[in-house]
Amino acid sequence: MKKIMFVCHGNICRSPMAEFIFQKMVKEKGKQDEYLIKSSATSYEELSNPVHPGTRRILNSMGIDCSGKHAEKLFKSDYDKYDYFICMDERNLKNMLYIFGDDKKNKCYKLLWFTDKKGDVADPYWTGDFNATLYDVELGLNGLYDFLEKE
Repeated sequence: MKKIMFVCHGNICRSPMAEFIFQKMVKEKGKQDEYLIKSSATSYEELSNPVHPGTRRILNSMGIDCSGKHAEKLFKSDYDKYDYFICMDERNLKNMLYIFGDDKKNKCYKLLWFTDKKGDVADPYWTGDFNATLYDVELGLNGLYDFLEKE
């Protein structure tokens, strides 16, 4: 089983969007039993808060129910529990490495590293543009899926 943790700053916008869309992707491909998919935050700021209304709107439009999901914190102990930590931007990557202390097993990636775009996933918390975030997330998830299936 491949264990994936999506990570962003607060775990209310980008990482839950990636978590739920990736769960849907693998289920549609009949691979849901081969993946464990979760998401978490590098900060405590949004801890226990529900998914942002903008992300909920996007997910609902795709037929995805994210009710019951609340922001969770990433911990150092998670490093040994998951195979891949997929973050949304450079700041998330630095914060993950700070939390873990290092990445000796090369488990930490930015989502758009699996694409030709290579940058950061647009942050709708500041821009309000959840469609731009959706575009980046879907692009990255397609690349990530291809990468994981080739392993």
